Amino acid sequence: MTDETHKTGAPWRNFYGRRHGKSLNKAQQDYLDQDLAALSPGAVDWDANPDRTPIDMAARFHGKPVWLEVGFGSGEHMVHQAGLNPQVEIIGCEPYINGVAALLGKIRRLGTQNVAVHPGDARDLFDVLPPASIDKAFLLYPDPWPKARHHRRRFVTPEHLAPLHRVLRPGAEFRVATDIPDYVRQTLEEVPRAGFEWQGARADDWRRPWDDWLSTRYEQKALREGRTPHYLTFRRL
Repeated sequence: MTDETHKTGAPWRNFYGRRHGKSLNKAQQDYLDQDLAALSPGAVDWDANPDRTPIDMAARFHGKPVWLEVGFGSGEHMVHQAGLNPQVEIIGCEPYINGVAALLGKIRRLGTQNVAVHPGDARDLFDVLPPASIDKAFLLYPDPWPKARHHRRRFVTPEHLAPLHRVLRPGAEFRVATDIPDYVRQTLEEVPRAGFEWQGARADDWRRPWDDWLSTRYEQKALREGRTPHYLTFRRL
């Protein structure tokens, strides 16, 4: 990130992931046109909120606990957790618009009520989340950026972890799943430095998925290709 800003005052943030894939079909475009606006967490758009007024969490989420999933892919895990936990609200961030459309299709088919969707960079959402407003966070199979010169693009860097720490309440759980050993290394180095404590107590703790885990299509592909999932749990100090 540099000191350059957009006309609205938005900081200039480099974004390296994909925003678009293959052309959307009519149903997917309809999901975006008809459903996305109502599911927005609000206050995130820089043009509408250049002063970065924080989201009124009590009004938007009805006083419920709020969880956050960063990079939800096609939304399998997000709608799974929403179904298991109707007492919470879940915000999902995903800049890849094809994945957003896939999630919206799942929400419509399942009638999921307790979700919000930010179709963009999580850092813009962090700007408007009040401190200590999130009760749990998920980072599941993030882009690995395998080349050493690209490791600074990973989510587990101070640029992302510092605002994540700010918006999580003390004691909140932060879950990370990845099949990339070097991502595990960087996670175990950087996340504790950012004010989190790893909850692993035994050597094989990282091998066991969480009791409420849903194995996604990405994880099944990793298993077929011989890669080992790692499940890391942290607590925000």
